[in-house]
Amino acid sequence: MGDPPRRPRSLFLAGLAAAYLAAFASLYVQIPGLYGRDGILPARRVLRLSGKGLWEQLRDFPTLLWLSPRLGLDTELGMELLCLLGVLASFGALLFESLRDSLLFALLRVLYLSLYQVGQVFLYFQWDSLLLEAGFLAVLVAPLRLLKWRSTTWRAHDGVTFWLVRWLLFRLMFASGVVKLTSRCPTWWGLTALTYHYETQCIPTPGAWFAHQLPVWFQKFSVVATYVIEIAVPLLFFAPVRRLRLFAFYSQVLLQLLIILTGNYNFFNMLTIVLAFSLLDEEHVGRWLGRSKKRHTSTWPPSLRSLLSTLTELSAYAFLLYWSVQYFSLEINWEKRLLDSKVAFTYHEFTTWLRAVTLPLVGLGFLSLSWEILFAMYRCFCIRGCFWKLWATLQWGVFATATLGMFAISLVPFTYIDYESNGKLWPGIHQMFSAVERFQVVNSYGLFRRMTGVGGRPEVVLEGSYDQQTWTEIEFMYKPGNVSRAPPVVAPHQPRLDWQMWFAALGPHTSSPWFTSFVYRLLQGKEEVIRLVQADESQYPFSARPPVYLRAQLYKYWFTGSAQGSPGPAPWWRRQLLHQFFPTVSLGDPALESLLGQHGLKVRPRVGAHPPRGVGWVKCGCLSPRCGAMQVGLTPHTCWG
Repeated sequence: MGDPPRRPRSLFLAGLAAAYLAAFASLYVQIPGLYGRDGILPARRVLRLSGKGLWEQLRDFPTLLWLSPRLGLDTELGMELLCLLGVLASFGALLFESLRDSLLFALLRVLYLSLYQVGQVFLYFQWDSLLLEAGFLAVLVAPLRLLKWRSTTWRAHDGVTFWLVRWLLFRLMFASGVVKLTSRCPTWWGLTALTYHYETQCIPTPGAWFAHQLPVWFQKFSVVATYVIEIAVPLLFFAPVRRLRLFAFYSQVLLQLLIILTGNYNFFNMLTIVLAFSLLDEEHVGRWLGRSKKRHTSTWPPSLRSLLSTLTELSAYAFLLYWSVQYFSLEINWEKRLLDSKVAFTYHEFTTWLRAVTLPLVGLGFLSLSWEILFAMYRCFCIRGCFWKLWATLQWGVFATATLGMFAISLVPFTYIDYESNGKLWPGIHQMFSAVERFQVVNSYGLFRRMTGVGGRPEVVLEGSYDQQTWTEIEFMYKPGNVSRAPPVVAPHQPRLDWQMWFAALGPHTSSPWFTSFVYRLLQGKEEVIRLVQADESQYPFSARPPVYLRAQLYKYWFTGSAQGSPGPAPWWRRQLLHQFFPTVSLGDPALESLLGQHGLKVRPRVGAHPPRGVGWVKCGCLSPRCGAMQVGLTPHTCWG
């Protein structure tokens, strides 16, 4: 049955601590510009005092930031404090194994959930949800040993809770593969998605430019390989043969490393690799560290178990090869020296197959979990001493029940891939999911559902002026702008404003209300927001004086070709102006004021600030001791108290 996977668990906890560290540190430097009082979307607007008690507020909107007013802190300062605590705790867990404790991971998750709740559009990414779910699992997986500083005991039930990490990885990868086909995106169905992906992703790396130059047949084969790794290989996560699980592990790591080389996806790829540690065993990690206890010697004739294991492994590889060739019409074209490929099934056939396998996959997961639970129970019976055996069995019962509950509620978001299967789930499971949904315990996933930017990458370029005659482009630190500037390498940091600029370019500016507030802050010359655009003040063209006018243009960007020549430094991009994205506005412009009002982004005057010339302010008459709002004239307002 093998040794318990202590080292894989330790790798998982250390890797998760590293992901937390990257997430907290990255967010900390962006809080003033994103969520400060003079930021794009001030966080204090989210936490409206409603007269409810503290516990009611925490129940309805779980965030520690409700405590900020009671501690005399502004919401922005509260967020920075939570980030700093997260950085310190995660850094400690990364360095010291003794700190990788259930209580510490519970603290990390509470801190990040508190930030997530007020993060609004800048924190609503799938990897933020993935980090929260993985963080919750770490609370169950990590040992509770702070009171026993040097204890490294493996508890009998630890294999059960660690299985949930494998199940999360399966849901993430399988759903990410499936949604590419259920979306009916023509590029995924035509196997041409990667001919667009490298130049149209949010923040490409220099490696993306080189990957974009690869021949089309290789790009199409890469899409086939992506389907195999994301849809077929995850089934091997639950294989009884360890070499198949190791094959699945290295397949996932290969995919994530290739994504890291060609795209800046912050801590997401690192976190996915961390989840894949659940596929490893003690012996394999021991080999990495040169501490393997077993010596492998070939014996002849091989045992029946070894023979069956080898036959199962070879059969699985043969099936993967046959499945790939059969369903993607893989054929070597000897004349052109390339590999032809195309999808050999229809959308109807795929959805029929998906409907047929979704619930059986749930059954496969349940069987795998049942085996882990039974094996853990066997380990409890092997413990010496009646008292310790009873104590271990009690813990086994508690954690097995918790694991089964987590598995049950995860079925709701997992079966979103097929709504007919979702409707067949027991209503009680839906009720359980609804009860915990706001705590981000389990989530649905599906990355790169549709390929955007077909026909050119849309990109918003901001321009400022003092006289509406001479316009100067405002260059961002990370997103494409200057065609001669090389794409950056910025992971694991996530510049969240640059990411949202990418999403904004996919539709009209009215679909991204925060953009109006962003323009307004730049016109005001707010330094916190400017630092999100350019940390180096000398690189910001309006550092001496804010622009009087701002506008935004929409361009299409493409990578240059490998044979494309031009005088001077070789450009990485070429671009074409399409149309105006955001109209020319200035402070006090009725159009700007109207947009701010429509989106609920009008900034209330601060207490103690100076009113407009010739207008008097009066104190709010609500009689609330916590209000203190000053209003222009006698205009009605929403009380702050």
